[in-house]
Amino acid sequence: MRIIALLLVAFVALSHVGFLVLEMFYWNDPVGREAFGTTPEFAASTAVLAANQGLYNGFLAAGLLWGLFSGRRDLKVFFLCCVLAAGVYGGLTAKMSILYVQGVPALAALLAVLSTRPPRTRSRL
Repeated sequence: MRIIALLLVAFVALSHVGFLVLEMFYWNDPVGREAFGTTPEFAASTAVLAANQGLYNGFLAAGLLWGLFSGRRDLKVFFLCCVLAAGVYGGLTAKMSILYVQGVPALAALLAVLSTRPPRTRSRL
């Protein structure tokens, strides 16, 4: 189960790196407009907002990668909860597909991480 948890966390982290790239660098590009279903006019008028949103997705990815490389379960749980909250909020306020694209993978990864046993710690006494 530990391998599955690591793979799911990595998937969520890499997804958010992808969101960062799309929102920060391809928002005005046909690839970005197709991915998000926007018009050229809308993309042009919201490019700064999208870049800001992309930066936040980058912070989520960085936190998840930090948790993966450090092996710290608490970091993985915290950042997965952040992603899940963002997915639920986005699904309720912007587009329901955000819940499925962002929230469901985060929930699956969170449940997998929580189902693994935390590493044993040695007593300092």
